[in-house]
Amino acid sequence: MSYATPPGWYPDTGTPGLERWWDGTAWTAHTRPPAAGPAASHQPSAPADPGPVQSGPAGFGPAGVGPADPGPGGFGPAESASAGFGPPSFPLPHQRGPHDGPGGGNRTKILAITLSGALVLGAAVTGVILLGRDDGGTPAAPTTTTSTPAPVTTPSATASASDEPDPDENPAVLVDQLNGVTVPVPEGWEKPKSSSSDVPTIRTVQSYDCPGGSSFCYHGTVTTHTARSTGTDPKALAEADITTAADLAYEEDSLGRRNHGGITSHKVLKAEQLSVAGRVGYLVRWQVTTGKGPGGYVQSVAFPSSVGTGTPVIVRLVFDADVTGLPLSLMDTITRGIRPLGDDGTSGGVGASISP
Repeated sequence: MSYATPPGWYPDTGTPGLERWWDGTAWTAHTRPPAAGPAASHQPSAPADPGPVQSGPAGFGPAGVGPADPGPGGFGPAESASAGFGPPSFPLPHQRGPHDGPGGGNRTKILAITLSGALVLGAAVTGVILLGRDDGGTPAAPTTTTSTPAPVTTPSATASASDEPDPDENPAVLVDQLNGVTVPVPEGWEKPKSSSSDVPTIRTVQSYDCPGGSSFCYHGTVTTHTARSTGTDPKALAEADITTAADLAYEEDSLGRRNHGGITSHKVLKAEQLSVAGRVGYLVRWQVTTGKGPGGYVQSVAFPSSVGTGTPVIVRLVFDADVTGLPLSLMDTITRGIRPLGDDGTSGGVGASISP
C-alpha cells in the first residue's frame, strides 16, 4: 500500500488565496485561484494562518491543518499524519532559499565548485603568463623544440674498440667455452655448425657412405665433453670413457645406426699419463676391428678443466684405419695442441701448422 500524496491542486500556504500544483513528488511553479463549485469540493482548504511549513509525524502534510480541514481523500489530521498523506513539507518553489528545497543544496555546491575551478584556472593562466616573461617583464619568445636523430654507431667502430681476436672466429681453433679448452683444427678439417653429437666437434671435410649402413660417415672426428662420471681421477675416467667412445664410433651411434657392422674385437695401443692444457691427464688409445670396413682407432683423453672447480674434461679422437692423410701421429699432434681457453699460445692459429 502506497502512502504517497496524489498529484493535485493544494492551497498555497505561502500565498493565501492561491492553489499550487503538486505533481506527486514535488511542488511546481503552476498556481491558480481556488476552484469554486463541486469540482473542488474534494480539495482541502488553506488554513487561515498556515504558519511555517513543518513536517508531521510521518514527514508529510502541513502541520497547520485543523479539524475542519481534512487531508486529501477525506482523512482528518490524525489520519493524514499517521497514513502519510498530504504534500511534502518542504518550501514551495517561490519560498526556497539558497539552501532549501529539493536540489537546492546540490545547486549551491555545483555553483561553489564551478567558481572554485574558475579561480584555480585563472591562477594557473596567470602563473604561465608570469613565468613566460623575462626579468624585464617582456613576454619571452616561444621556444621551438626539434628532435635530433641519435648518432648511429657503425659495427666497424665497435669492432675497432678491441684489438683482441675472437677465438670463436678463428677457423684454425675449436673453442669449448663450457670446458675452457681449445683444440687445433688440422688442415683439410672443418668446424661443422651442427652435428648429431651436439657437442663441440671438428671433422674431415669429405664424407663417404658408411660401409654397413645407409648413412654417411667421416674419416676423422674430434669432440670435447664434460666428464659425466662422479670421479676425478684422469686415469679412471679415460679407461671408462674409451669403451663409450668406441661404441659410439663403430658399434652403434647415438641414432641407433650400426654404420660399420659393429665391433668384433679391439686392442689397446697406448695407455699413459701426460700433460694436457697445463694439467695432468691420462690417455687411452684402442684399435678396433669392425664387422664391415677397415675399422679404426679410438682415443680418450681425460684431464681437469682450467675453469670453475676443475671439472674433468674428455676429448675423444676417432680415425678410420687405412686412410691416407690420417696417421696416428696426427692424433698425438692434436692432443699436444689442446690449450686452456685464453692461452696466448693458441690465439695465433696453432692449427695452421698441423697437417696430416
